Amino acid sequence: MKKLGLIGGTGPESTIIYYKKIVYGANKIVGKNFFPNINIESLNVFDVLKFCSEKNYDGLTHYIMNGIRNLEAAGCNIISLTGNTPHIVFDTLRTKSSVPLVSIIEATQKEAKKLGYKKVGLLGTRFTMEEDFFKKPFQEEKIEIFSPQGEDLDFVADKISHELEHGIIKEETKCGFLKVIENMIHTYDIEAIILGCTELPLIFDSMNLTIPCLDTLEIHANALISAMELGN
Repeated sequence: MKKLGLIGGTGPESTIIYYKKIVYGANKIVGKNFFPNINIESLNVFDVLKFCSEKNYDGLTHYIMNGIRNLEAAGCNIISLTGNTPHIVFDTLRTKSSVPLVSIIEATQKEAKKLGYKKVGLLGTRFTMEEDFFKKPFQEEKIEIFSPQGEDLDFVADKISHELEHGIIKEETKCGFLKVIENMIHTYDIEAIILGCTELPLIFDSMNLTIPCLDTLEIHANALISAMELGN
């Protein structure tokens, strides 16, 4: 298998999930005596969010590229970001990287298209929900994509930033997210909900939803394993 490099820390909880899913997923494919070669370059999610809030995308690109260069120097054959929000500069990073980058957004869009969805909801950080970088690939495939609005959007953004990024899980927050999704079903008639923040599986794991979830972390991890297999 090819050597994988992960830009982690965006945030730490999801980086741990990525590592375990990829390691044990590859092990299941290859055999019990195999674990893949992975390097993790851990960045600071709060620096990423600060660059985004200031719309300093050149600074964000430079910050992430420093991590990518370290992974390139470590001999990684494939590199990936472990957060959705940093994908706001993904296209620029792809042009600057000397090794292939695997996009979480492209992988999720392909999965939605394969499943035949025409209307999907999107939850994530404020930047993921408000900006166009996540939505554009879906719209290009004629898939309508909707984010919560007003107080619902504020609730999702606040809970991700102040709770989930710190690994804090509260029962009342779970109930709040469920209400947001039900509002989106009622308002937009969505067929599935995209967990567009890699910390969201922490809170949705035990929730009973009335529509399917597209877990971007799970989809991305599987895409990375497939890309690594091409090195056999």
